[in-house]
Formats: sequence, C-alpha cells, structure tokens
Amino acid sequence: MLYFQILDDEHGQDVSELANSGTELTIPSYANPVPPSVLPFVLVNKDFWSKRFIRYTRKYKEAKGIIVNTFQELEPHALLSYDDKTPRVYTVGPMIKPEKHTPNNEVLKWLKSQPKSTVVLLCFGSRGWFDVDQVREIAIAIERSGYRFIWSLRRPPSEAQKGFPGEYTDSDYNEVLPEGFLERTAGRGRVVGWVPQTAVLADVAVGGFVSHCGWNSVLESLWYGVPIATWPIYAEQQLDAYQLVKELGLGVDISLDYNQLNKNQRLILAEEIEKGIREVMDGDSEVRAKVMEMKGRSRMALEEGGSSLASLRQLVEDFISCN
Repeated sequence: MLYFQILDDEHGQDVSELANSGTELTIPSYANPVPPSVLPFVLVNKDFWSKRFIRYTRKYKEAKGIIVNTFQELEPHALLSYDDKTPRVYTVGPMIKPEKHTPNNEVLKWLKSQPKSTVVLLCFGSRGWFDVDQVREIAIAIERSGYRFIWSLRRPPSEAQKGFPGEYTDSDYNEVLPEGFLERTAGRGRVVGWVPQTAVLADVAVGGFVSHCGWNSVLESLWYGVPIATWPIYAEQQLDAYQLVKELGLGVDISLDYNQLNKNQRLILAEEIEKGIREVMDGDSEVRAKVMEMKGRSRMALEEGGSSLASLRQLVEDFISCN
C-alpha cells in the first residue's frame, strides 16, 4: 500500500490500471516480479482505492511507527525495503491465538487416534465457502488422494449473514457432496463445519493444510510446522499466497490468484486440488524442511535475545520517550 501511494501521489499513476498490466510488477518489498493477478482488490479497484485506502495509507505515513505481526527472519527482504520516509516498523510476531481447551471436541478426539503427519486439514477461514460445483471438485480430489482428512465445509451465506458462511446439518452434506462420498471416506476423514483451527494444527497427526492464506493462518501454520497448499479467496490472500510460494518457498500452490470477487473465476479442477494435496503431504519435500526450519525461527523470535522480543522492547522504550 505504501508503494502504491507513492505511485499515485508522486508519479500520478492510476494504480487501478495495474490490474490490467500485461507485465509483472516490480514492487520494492518483493524480491521477485509480482503478477497483477495477485494484487488485492482494494488496491486496484478505483473506487476503493481513491475514496478510502489511499487516505488510510497517507495517514500511515504520518505515524511514528507501524506495528506488524511478523518477524524479521520470515520477511527480511520486505523489512529492508523500507526507507527513511517510512515510519519505523516494529515486528512483534508471530502473535498466535492461544489454543482453547476443548476436550470434548469430536474432531480433536478423532485426531488423537491418527498416525503422525497423515491428516490434511482443509479450512478456508471465517468467510470461506464454495458453491456446489467447486465443493464436488474438492471432494473428488480428497477421495482420489487417499489421505486422511478434516474438511471444514461451510454453507454459502444468506443475505442476512452479510458474507459470513453458515453451517450445514449432517443431512445437508449429501445434497452438496458426490453420492456416496461420506460412506466411502468414513474410515479416514471427517467433514465438519467450524473447527478449532489452532488446536487442529497443533496436533502432530496433521501433516498438511489447504488454506485460504489469511495472514493469521499463515503464521499458525509456520508456528506448528505444517506446510500450506495455497487457495486464496478474498482480501490480500492472493498476495499472501504468492509470497508464501514464490518469495519464501514455504508453500505449494493449488492456486495463487483464485478470487471469489472475480465474476469470471474458473473452477479449480479436482486434478489440480489432488496435486496440491499430494505435494503438501510429501514428507520428504524441500518445502516441508523449510517450514520446519521456520517453525524453530518463529519461536526463537519471541524468546530472550529474539528479534521480535527486542523489537517489542524498543517499542515500549519509544512509547516511554514520547511521553
């Protein structure tokens, strides 16, 4: 956003035109060229950008500091790209939502009986849902892959729910899933509604995560050492997916630019989904090794002598000095 504000204010660039650019973009906080298809909707939609988000970004420049939920070891290139015109950035992450004690949760009970790193979690965030055709492609992929699974399947939102999905009843699942799917996979998987995501990722049985790539989910996956197969849906998730796969090598892609707001969004086919599941569950992959390494670094960042603890202390000192 800070770079787009410079393009707009200092160079007179209509940033909404970048969405239609035929070439990849050079953005200082990314080491590699960025395809226009992964740019967040709010940056390339003229009304959103010109009427709201450019004003927010200008205000960011007036701040004395910006607190970011990340850590230096994860995003060194991005953090080094800031110049003296940018407020000081304090990296205080990863800030992870604590695991809730849910001893009676049936999904967690089922996980306890599964072997280590054999279960793939499919979970798409608080606003994640798919129409029936896409649900069936996912189901076909899961069944063909042969892996154990937990699938958080949510009902498309009604008008009253304002974009948030609802829950299926047990009888409703048969209306959207391929005939016989639940019976054929009953011994190796669970189709459920909401799941306690952090608690599921924390279980050693989980070996892969098909995710919408919201930033909290990205940090949780790294904290617990579970590789992600990317499937962004909305907001900034396409850019998160691109960074995870192309910049950091910490994920595999099912899609980098899937977008529910795109009226021409194509169906992601079962073959693509199955390929992503198999890759994310590969126990010997380079991605898994890098994720495990980053797991250790994420925890060290918050320990004595760690980068995020030092940054937090500096933030406190700077607050005190301002008073």
